[in-house]
Amino acid sequence: MNFLLRPDDAHKGMMGHSLLIAGKYGMAGAGILAAKACLRSGVGKVTVHIPRRNNDILQISVPEAIVSHDSDDFIVTDISVLKDEIIKGRYQSVAIGPGLGTDEKTASVLKSLLSDMQDGVNTPLVLDADALNILSQHIDFFPLLPKNTILTPHPMELRRMVSSYLGYTGDVDDKIASLLASKIDCHVILKGHRTAICHPDGRVSYNETGNSGMATAGSGDVLTGVLAGLLARGYAPDEACVLGTYLHGLAGDIAVKDIGRESLVASDIISYLPKAFLDSGCR
Repeated sequence: MNFLLRPDDAHKGMMGHSLLIAGKYGMAGAGILAAKACLRSGVGKVTVHIPRRNNDILQISVPEAIVSHDSDDFIVTDISVLKDEIIKGRYQSVAIGPGLGTDEKTASVLKSLLSDMQDGVNTPLVLDADALNILSQHIDFFPLLPKNTILTPHPMELRRMVSSYLGYTGDVDDKIASLLASKIDCHVILKGHRTAICHPDGRVSYNETGNSGMATAGSGDVLTGVLAGLLARGYAPDEACVLGTYLHGLAGDIAVKDIGRESLVASDIISYLPKAFLDSGCR
């Protein structure tokens, strides 16, 4: 795959703007990891929508990010402040879910976002973590998913979704993930050993990078940020799925050479993303 290289006269407004909706109080780290990974993936600007109590930690941890405050101190309950910008397509990607929580007020936010993006908004969308759990609890949200949305479940999240939406209660694997992808016309990235990337047209590819050291809290939040960043840079959803999982795993592979598998943490993956880009020929 050819990388989208920066022109010499580039400025941040040309490099895409990503919106992340993530991190209830007590889970701010998920939003921080996603935001840092998004920035390390080449995006020009990142806005993170969070509860007000998370302001200080996010501003200090990710000074490059723009912060949007929810009206609630503890959970995400309202994105009306962003509604016009979303509808007008001022973001080149939107990601929702890391550390989000599943409160019913938060579920209403997801429904509102999906409804807004149904109305002619072509902004690429990534759903992860609690956004997927909310989907599982609200079967009526599935028809609202925009075509080519990227869903990034681990096996338990996939199990919940297919049990709710398809009525399937058996073991989950790449075939079940592919079936769901075709049913909802979305991309489904089933995370795990040899992550399966299932496209809505029935294609399935397998990622060969990554290692067991990445089996640690926050790794999925990092992947969400990488995907959001690549989408905002202009990669098509199917390209972002393949390239994002590859770079995410490669960063982990490079990291273990220095750190080892036992001590790897999610923030290490972010730290080695630049080397993953370089080793892949993107300079």
